[in-house]
Amino acid sequence: MTVSTPGTVPTAELAAGAIRHHYDVGDEFYRLWLDSSLTYSCAMREDAGDTLEAAQERKLQYHLDAIDATDAEAVLDIGCGWGALLQRLTGPHRVRRAVGLTLSERQAAYVAEQDHPGVEVELESWTDYEPDTRFDGIVSIGAFEHFARPDDSPEEKTGVYRHFFSRCRDWLTPAGALSLQTIAYANMSRDDASCFMQQEIFPDADLPTLAEITAAAEGLFEVRSMHNARLDYAWTCEQWARRLRAHREEAVALVGPEVVARYERYLKLSALGFRMGKIGLLRLVLVPYAKGHFTR
Repeated sequence: MTVSTPGTVPTAELAAGAIRHHYDVGDEFYRLWLDSSLTYSCAMREDAGDTLEAAQERKLQYHLDAIDATDAEAVLDIGCGWGALLQRLTGPHRVRRAVGLTLSERQAAYVAEQDHPGVEVELESWTDYEPDTRFDGIVSIGAFEHFARPDDSPEEKTGVYRHFFSRCRDWLTPAGALSLQTIAYANMSRDDASCFMQQEIFPDADLPTLAEITAAAEGLFEVRSMHNARLDYAWTCEQWARRLRAHREEAVALVGPEVVARYERYLKLSALGFRMGKIGLLRLVLVPYAKGHFTR
């Protein structure tokens, strides 16, 4: 297990501040209401009897299958969280090298402490990361939402996303794949977004639209599949909220009543937004086009 911390880069530091605001509240706080793998993203629900643990495991397996992890030698996880996917890559799938990128110091420390052979964690933004090898697969779950800022123009947003896709294509082997999961605006514009969510929960972040994603990927990646799992995320948020309520007294003791109330409101609003179709949850599998066939 290795962990690397680069020098401060202005753009990365701005994003890191926003990430720390949300994700560095404390591992023990999140442990109260996430599943045992500390997977903090939309699960894949199959039937009414699903547990959160089973649905999260199914989601992780979906992304592993999307990049054909069984035959992979090296995989990159952009926005690796507490490392659930990295552990499964080097464990059951026996991937020789699994690299995770995160901007959360607490998450990076947690992953490093697990000391899984073959797992590396980099406290670094994808904008600054310079790999020393190509990857057979790239997974990014719940990070894309943090790439653009609320004051970016639509053209600037698409430019940021295109830069991301361009870098990912350069990092992939010709037969590699990118599995991307992100919340996206659906029947709602940026101007209609909740000020509470933008200022108190995810500052300096802006959601993409499906049109922005596909425009940014045009000529770089072929979209092999796309699913909108917004009802899965509504259910996931409701499961998290139920667990947080069940452990409210412990949560208040850890982080205080104001933080707990903020998270309760955030989970309630998120579940409502997904159920109403104001926001969606996109899962896309993309494979790179060969260079030179199409450029713009």
